[in-house]
Amino acid sequence: MEKTRRFRTAVIEWAADGRGVSATSAAAAARELAADAGLRTVILVEGVSDQAALEALAERQQRSLATEGIAVVPLGGATSIGRFLNLVGPEGLDVGLAGLCDVGEEHHFRRALERAGLGSHLTRADMELLGFYVCEADLEDELIRALGTARVQDVLDDQGDLRTFRTFQRQPAQRERTVEQQLQRFMGTISGRKAHYARALVNDLDLAHLPRPLDHLLAHV
Repeated sequence: MEKTRRFRTAVIEWAADGRGVSATSAAAAARELAADAGLRTVILVEGVSDQAALEALAERQQRSLATEGIAVVPLGGATSIGRFLNLVGPEGLDVGLAGLCDVGEEHHFRRALERAGLGSHLTRADMELLGFYVCEADLEDELIRALGTARVQDVLDDQGDLRTFRTFQRQPAQRERTVEQQLQRFMGTISGRKAHYARALVNDLDLAHLPRPLDHLLAHV
C-alpha cells in the first residue's frame, strides 16, 4: 500500500512539472515504484472524492487494490487526462488503464483516449470497453440516487452534519432547489467534505444495488 501511495505521488509530481528537473526525478521514481509494487493498472479519476469512493467500495468488496497492483490516481481536474495518459499509457509506463469521470467532462476523456491511440470516434460504449466509465451527472449524484435522499440525510445525521444542512437549506439560494440538488451543493461547500462523504455514502450502500459506473469499473479491473 505504501509503495502504491508513493507511486501516486510521484506520477502527480511528474505530470505537474512537465519536463523539468523534478519531473525527471519523479518519472524515475514512478517507474521504480511501479515495478516494485507490481503495478498492473492505473485508474484515472477526476479528484480525490472519486478516489475515496472507489477505494472505499473496493474495501467493502474485500479487495485490496494495492495488493492487486492497482493504483487510483486523481488528476486534479479532467483537463489533465491527456498528460496522465501520456505518462502511464502506451507511450509511457504502458500499464493497464481505466477511469471515471462526470458526464460534463466526458468529452475531455474521449478526446484524450483518442489522442493516446486508444481508438477513434469513441462512443460511451467504446470507452467502457477500455475501462472508462461516466457518472450521471457526477459522483455525488450517483451516490444520492443509489441511497435515496432520506438515507443520505441519515448519513449526514450520523456524521453530525444534519443541523448544518438544515441551515444550508434555508439559505435563499437553496430554497428553490430540490433536496437532491441541495445535498450535492452542500457536499461541495467545504474543502474535504466531498471526499469525506464519498467514503461515508459508499460505506452505507447496499452492495447488491451499486451505482453502475463504480460497480462496473471495479469489475473491469
